Amino acid sequence: MKELAALTEEQLAKLQNTRRRVIESIGENMDLYGITLSIGHLYGNMYFNREPVTLDEMSQTMGMSKTSMSTGMRTLHDLKMINKVWGKGSRKDLYEVEPNWHQNFADFFSIKWRKAVEQNMSALNRSMKEIDALKQQYENDLAFLDVLENDTQKIDEALKYYRWLDRLIDSFETGDIYKFIPQED
Repeated sequence: MKELAALTEEQLAKLQNTRRRVIESIGENMDLYGITLSIGHLYGNMYFNREPVTLDEMSQTMGMSKTSMSTGMRTLHDLKMINKVWGKGSRKDLYEVEPNWHQNFADFFSIKWRKAVEQNMSALNRSMKEIDALKQQYENDLAFLDVLENDTQKIDEALKYYRWLDRLIDSFETGDIYKFIPQED
């Protein structure tokens, strides 16, 4: 933010126009992933800062309340898109953007997908136990057993998918994904 103080009003206006386009794009892009537009704009604004910023600085820059700013920063921090950093002589929390967008992507989707995998596998496994109990209870009812066997096969296929997705998440977390789809230098 300090580097902008040396610019003329014309330079600042032109710079803000070019940045605004990128910030809007980032905000809209993050909206696709379930992050609110305002938090996307917060990240976009922070992305252009050369130095860590405080809640107060970002609140002033964006014209948002300190409470909204705190919520936005917490969301971005929980998603590992920003880091809390230490600043010599500063008593306030400082934040900076995680500049590695590949890592942002990997962290964001790993967090979201891991939660979904765990919830869905838990539900599928619970249903599978119930089906097994029903198979024992109705072992002589061939029509019902046929329906239960069909459901078992479908749940097995879903479990295979979630085990695959779990391995995909692992590859994001370990960085092995980049062996198959390398990052550009």
